[in-house]
Amino acid sequence: MGVWVRRQVARLFWLFSRWRLVPEANPHHGPRLMLGAPHTSNFDFVLMLAIAWRAGLKVRWLGKQELFKGIAGPIMRGLGGIPVDRSRPEGIVGEVVALAKGDAEFALVVTPEGTRSGSSWRSGFYRIAYRAGLPVTMGFADGSTRSAGLGPTIELTGDVEADMSVIREFYADKTGVKPELRTEPRLQDEARLTAYLRESRNN
Repeated sequence: MGVWVRRQVARLFWLFSRWRLVPEANPHHGPRLMLGAPHTSNFDFVLMLAIAWRAGLKVRWLGKQELFKGIAGPIMRGLGGIPVDRSRPEGIVGEVVALAKGDAEFALVVTPEGTRSGSSWRSGFYRIAYRAGLPVTMGFADGSTRSAGLGPTIELTGDVEADMSVIREFYADKTGVKPELRTEPRLQDEARLTAYLRESRNN
């Protein structure tokens, strides 16, 4: 499916949807990682594609490898899916970093909660973006206003606590499709990840 067709499909979606599209205020040009949050419903996937396609982005996204089995495999890959083996987290980071460095228009969407039943965000998105030198765009869905779109784009500094404070501030009033399933944008041990990234950079 070409970019023009995708944009027209997305245009029709937003035209008839009860949700309102919030366009990116300062569009980013070039490779990036896009957060899809809060991740509270399977409908998030539809919103993600509708946002990206309307902006003319050919996005990639990470999905558990079970989603790519059988007849669903070619469809998921055609929609930009990258199968993930969750037993090899470091392998995932390395693979995505390689893809990002080889594509000038690379745009990867990550749902940082991982599953919708977690109590904190997974750090994979931060590791990927930082190692690949990708800026992070904060995509969102807000059920309280029935709006979704792309927020600001930030450069990660390696100070995880400081960067996550910026991310927390942006998502503070974003409820997701199902507010009761919303997860606070917080990594399990932000100080420890900061120390790890600094050590890795110095080695």
